[in-house]
Amino acid sequence: MEATGIVVEYNPLHNGHVYHAQQAKKATGAQLVVAVMSGNFLQRGEPAFVDKWARTKMALAAGIDIVFELPYSFATGHAPVFAEGAIRLLEAAGCSTYCFGSEDGDLNMFKQSLELIDHSKDTYEHEVKLAVQDGLSYPMALNKAYMTLNETGNGAADLSKPNNILGFHYMQAAKFIGSTMKPVTIQRLGADYHKETLELGEIASATGIRNSYFSSSSLDQTNDFVPTMTRELLVKWQQDGLRFGQWEVFYPYLRLIILRDGPEHLTHIADITEGIENLIYRAAKKHSTFQPFMQAVKSKRYTWTRIQRMLTHILTGFTYNKRSMMQTPSYLRLLGMTVNGRAYLNEKKKSLRLPLVSKAASLLDPALAMDIHASDIYALGTGLPTSQDYSLAPIIENHFSSNSFK
Repeated sequence: MEATGIVVEYNPLHNGHVYHAQQAKKATGAQLVVAVMSGNFLQRGEPAFVDKWARTKMALAAGIDIVFELPYSFATGHAPVFAEGAIRLLEAAGCSTYCFGSEDGDLNMFKQSLELIDHSKDTYEHEVKLAVQDGLSYPMALNKAYMTLNETGNGAADLSKPNNILGFHYMQAAKFIGSTMKPVTIQRLGADYHKETLELGEIASATGIRNSYFSSSSLDQTNDFVPTMTRELLVKWQQDGLRFGQWEVFYPYLRLIILRDGPEHLTHIADITEGIENLIYRAAKKHSTFQPFMQAVKSKRYTWTRIQRMLTHILTGFTYNKRSMMQTPSYLRLLGMTVNGRAYLNEKKKSLRLPLVSKAASLLDPALAMDIHASDIYALGTGLPTSQDYSLAPIIENHFSSNSFK
């Protein structure tokens, strides 16, 4: 059986995600789709809207055959780290291709970008260094350096676009690890990744769907933009009295940790650099709600996303020392599968390049321990029971659900 791999967050899964899964299978000719999905904390330093188990159910209903969890250390990393962790897992799972959505939708443009940077690596790194010294954030510095190399507009990808950026890093990571997988890209449809509002007649962004709920406390306006299973699971989450994940509900816990531990302890937390621990501490002392706190910390050098990653690590206690023990994925954590996915795993079980973990208690590993710990922290904010990683088995979808949007 041939599998194609995709990298997802599904925060929450919407119609555009269904389209991506459909087109990935169609474009590659694969028999099934394997997804590597972030756990309960995400790449932009945010708690997930709903937990990884609910999002796995969404994925299986939408046509995904296997869902593996991207470990916390990669799921909350900046783009190169996130991409390398995901690509290594898809490679270990035996995927023959991987497919990513992009604004440009042209694989040759990404190949051109890789060649451009490879041929001018010293110049590129020098320009990045100068841009950081000038006060730009690291992502902005990368893009400025890239634009300097690409002044002639020679058909390379536009790396100012969020999906293009991730696509570039997927291809860069695949090249770095010597992956045998062939890349495929699908042009992204509908609303921009960061679009914060919903508009009728288009595929909405996950950001717009979340903001619609948080501004109204109602899911009604999201109905046209999500598949039936997503809608049902979100309604059930609400009916069960659970809180949807956002920083506002986690901020009291975060503030307690910051004020209790103080700036000196914060210096050991991953991504805390250049004295920002003092600014974070002062802001936490002054502000009792999240948005004013963030406005007090944000600057030209420190983007909202970069700060949120720091805060996620403070909340979960993820230190530089812990990160040093998790430099590469060491297992395939199974969250769910269809009948088709189970057949694939049975066929490939002897050739998988990492141990397959279906029970959390079956493996002693620092990265898995971190995932379990992060899930328990997430449970405190949302109202879920703790220790679900031990009590819940991988979800098995016993029928093939419709791949249609509704």
